[in-house]
Amino acid sequence: MKLRKQVVVIGGGFGGLAVTRALAREAVQVTLVDRRNHHLFQPLLYQVAMAGLSPAEIAVPIRSVLRKQNNARVLLAEASRIDLAARQVVLREAPPLPYHYLVVATGSCTSYFGHEDWRQVAPGLKDIEDAVEIRRRVLLAFEAAEREPDPEARLRYLTFVVIGGGPTGVELAGAIAELASYVLARDFRAINPEDTRVLLLEGGARILNTFAPQLSDRTLRSLAGMGVEVRTDAKVTRIDREGIFLGNERIMAGTVLWAAGVAASPLPDGLNAPVDRAGRVLVERDCSLPSNPEVFCIGDAAAFFTENDTAPLPGVSPVAMQQGRFVARQIRRRIDARPSETFVYHDKGSMATIGRSRAVVEIGQVHLSGFIAWLVWLLVHIYYLIDFSNRVFVIISWAWSYLTYRRGARLITGRDRTGEGT
Repeated sequence: MKLRKQVVVIGGGFGGLAVTRALAREAVQVTLVDRRNHHLFQPLLYQVAMAGLSPAEIAVPIRSVLRKQNNARVLLAEASRIDLAARQVVLREAPPLPYHYLVVATGSCTSYFGHEDWRQVAPGLKDIEDAVEIRRRVLLAFEAAEREPDPEARLRYLTFVVIGGGPTGVELAGAIAELASYVLARDFRAINPEDTRVLLLEGGARILNTFAPQLSDRTLRSLAGMGVEVRTDAKVTRIDREGIFLGNERIMAGTVLWAAGVAASPLPDGLNAPVDRAGRVLVERDCSLPSNPEVFCIGDAAAFFTENDTAPLPGVSPVAMQQGRFVARQIRRRIDARPSETFVYHDKGSMATIGRSRAVVEIGQVHLSGFIAWLVWLLVHIYYLIDFSNRVFVIISWAWSYLTYRRGARLITGRDRTGEGT
């Protein structure tokens, strides 16, 4: 093993796993470092947040994924610093890792655009802890309304505000409406969950602004049919424990959820690479660092500009996976002393689910909505689940929820962000 080229991959998300698995048959030793022991299928996080799935159904241990790959090992550790001169990754929990090639795939985190005080009262949705916290807050809101005798206070508990009209915001808003109208409709006595008010706020001119305008319009109509109030050009100026402010307008709400912004996860110290406003590394056309061609950055951590675009590639899983496989190929070419290639992204389309049997799909000039789009969304997401057993659990859970309108993951667990118990 000591004679092999050492490849260190930081991050076990879509990009990190893609590059590691693509090197399975190469004469290299791959070490994957991650602070968590599991790979998370983030597109289905909202299902955990809305009690549709349990965390174990959308996550799988990284060691399990790579258990048959003899040239790969996994370290549960945090990369605190990168020593570019010595070609080492300094870990908090273990000795430094030397590398010949380094791949940074650290992913993204929630951005509050400088309003960090909002984080405590408006959780985002980026990991399992976030999803469990959102599930806890949403379910506790209904419980609080059930025991509240004052109608005005009860209305505040039953008001949910989702900030951000992208796919995550649309999915959360639609799922809350479904949860109230179908799943919880007969579970309470003092309240009527169908009286729930769900507001989706978008600061831009339309929701799903990366989709075709007609799909945005169809999504708007679908949400309205589910009872979701959508407000565009709505700039949130303040969030507190009682609700939000839109300028001088006060909206009282028991639960506020944030789906409005993401940024690159903090990079290890010492990388010394140029970054954009979202903290993403500005990479070369082969996904490498400008001054260190042996270091690659991919996925949400990288700002990759195609030749004709003024904006970087979106932070979605297909980009990360394609870049991961591409970087593995470049490492092989470097070892064989062949020149680097240019990364070309093959856009396979965009999709977002709105609710039960409702979704929108955009693949080139093909635009789908409604039940057919929902089936496409369902099949694509199940296909990309890493572990086969997870696919089985997801199919069973979704089939049960679809046929019975019941959800079995409605446990209120965890502690809130102020440290109080449930």
